[in-house]
Amino acid sequence: MLDLNPRYVAMMHEIIIRHLPAEVAVWAYGSRVNGNAHEGSDLDLVLRAPDLQALPDRLLARFREALTDSNLPIFVDAHEWATLPASFHPRILARYEVLRPGAPASAVPA
Repeated sequence: MLDLNPRYVAMMHEIIIRHLPAEVAVWAYGSRVNGNAHEGSDLDLVLRAPDLQALPDRLLARFREALTDSNLPIFVDAHEWATLPASFHPRILARYEVLRPGAPASAVPA
């Protein structure tokens, strides 16, 4: 379970919906998922495109900017699955929480 106030989880969901295409999955990982968080812990996110390819730079930059400009009282660190070192993948896969599963690309209106 994500160690984050439900109010802030709702804010995260709103930012995700506003700034990422529906087909992009968003997973939380790290201390706020594995039970090692403290009040000042950041929230680690990984974004996964349906084909696990890199997202457009502008899309990731706008999402990160929206996080920075939000009223979330913690730092949110967003990464792309495709650009993380492969050595990180098993650590994330060992324990993560899906914030948004991502819709199949074919289900997303053009």
